[in-house]
Amino acid sequence: MTRNERRNSHSRKHIGVIVVLGLLVVLVGGYAIRSTYYSERFLPNTVVNGVKINNLTVSEANRKITRELTDSPFLIKIDNKNWKEIKRADLGWQNDYLPGLKAVKKDQNPFSWGMQLVSAADTKDVDGNTLDENKLNAVGEAVRAELTQANTTRTATENAKVTRTNEGFEITPEKQGTTIDVEAAVTAFKEAAKNGKHSIDFEHYLAKPTITKDDADLKKTMDKMNAVAKIKATYSINGKTIQIPTSDINTWLIDDNGTMSLDQDKVTAYVTSLGEKYNTKTNPTEFNSTRRGKVSVPAGTYSWTINTPEEVAALTEQILAGKDFTRSPIVTGATTADKPLVDKTYIEVDLENQHMWYYKDGKVALETDIVSGKPSTQTPTGVDYVWSKERNKTLKGKNDDGSDYASPVSYWMPIDWTGVGLHDSDWQPAYGGDLWKTRGSHGCVNTPPDVMAKLFDMVEVGTPVLVF
Repeated sequence: MTRNERRNSHSRKHIGVIVVLGLLVVLVGGYAIRSTYYSERFLPNTVVNGVKINNLTVSEANRKITRELTDSPFLIKIDNKNWKEIKRADLGWQNDYLPGLKAVKKDQNPFSWGMQLVSAADTKDVDGNTLDENKLNAVGEAVRAELTQANTTRTATENAKVTRTNEGFEITPEKQGTTIDVEAAVTAFKEAAKNGKHSIDFEHYLAKPTITKDDADLKKTMDKMNAVAKIKATYSINGKTIQIPTSDINTWLIDDNGTMSLDQDKVTAYVTSLGEKYNTKTNPTEFNSTRRGKVSVPAGTYSWTINTPEEVAALTEQILAGKDFTRSPIVTGATTADKPLVDKTYIEVDLENQHMWYYKDGKVALETDIVSGKPSTQTPTGVDYVWSKERNKTLKGKNDDGSDYASPVSYWMPIDWTGVGLHDSDWQPAYGGDLWKTRGSHGCVNTPPDVMAKLFDMVEVGTPVLVF
C-alpha cells in the first residue's frame, strides 16, 4: 500500500469514528430529551384503574380517569351478558386520583421509558373513589331484590342429602346449580364499586353446595336414619295397644340439611288421626251395661283430648332417640290416656231401668233404684265422674215456672259442670219405675238416703259415672 493510500484509509477511519460519535451524541441527546419529557409525564404502557394514561401529565391523567370512570356505567354480568348497567351518578360517585397518581409517577424512572415502550403494560390501581354509602346501599338492596327474583328462574344448587329408597336410606350426591349466592354477590358488587372497578361477573358467585356426598356427618345421619327406620314404636291408649307402622316412620324421616329429622306435617297428621279416633272428649264410650248389654255412652266430663302440639314434639323426640318404646299420648282433661277410661271401678246409672250400680274392682258393691230428672229436665247422659264430695249441701236453682228452689241434702257428689250430681232425697216416697215422669228431679240422680250414705262412704273422688 502506498503512502497516499495509507493516508486516505486513515482519514476514512477517522471520519467514521466522528460519524459514529456524532450519531451516538444525537441518540443519547434525543433519549435524554425524551427522558426529560417523561419526567413530567407517565411512561408508555401505563394503565391506572383500567384507563391508559401513557404520555399524560398527572393532571391530564386525573381528568381522563375521572371522565372515563364517571361516564362509563358499572356493568353486572350474568351468563356472559350484561345483566344490569348502573350509572355511577346513582352511586353518589366522587373521585380524586391526584394523590395516587402522584405516587405512581414518583415510582417511575423517566430514563426507563425506552424499556417501558417494549414491555407489558404497567397496570396499577389507585384509591381515589368515594361513594355515597346511603346511595350505594340503596342500589345494593335493589340489586339484591332483582337477583333474588332472577334466582327463581334458575336451577337451584342442591346439597348432598339422605333420601329414602326401596332398599333403605342412601346418599344422593350434591348438584351444582345456576343460582347466585345473593349475599356474596351483593357484597362483591359493593366492594367493586368502591374500588373503581368497571364491572363484575356474578358467574363467579354461584351458590355452592355446602354438604357433599363425602361429608362424614352426612354418612352418620344416613346410618342413624336406617337404624331409626327399624324401631318398634307403640302407643298405649285407653287400654288399647297401637303400633305405629314402620312404613309410616320411614316416610316421616327426612334429612334436614344434614341432620336427621321428622316431617312435622306428617307426624302432626298421624297424631291428629289418633285424636280423631281415640279422644274420649269427642268419641262415645262402648260399655257393657248390667241389664242392656253393650251400650254407647256419650262423652262427658270424664274425658281427655290429645294435646297435639305437645304430643308431636314428644313423639318426635322419642322416635329420633332410636330405641323401641311404648308411650301414652300427652292429653288434657280429667284423666290420662294410659289406662282404660272405664276400668273395673265405676258407677253405672241406667236411666231406662231407673237403677244405679256401684262396681268396685269388677264386682257389685252396691245397687239401688233411683229417680232421675223429669221429662222437662232430664238427667244428661255421658261418661262423667265424681269430682267432689260434700256433706250438708243446699242445692239451689230454678223451677220450671221460674221460681227459686232450695233443697237441703246430707250427701252431695257432683258429676258434671251444670249442677247435676248424686244425692240423697228424703222427699221421695219411692224409687224406680216411672216415678221420674211425675216426681222427677231437676236433673240430679235422687237416691234413697240410707243407700246414699253408704255410697258416699264407699266412693272416692275421681270415680267414673256412666249415665245412659
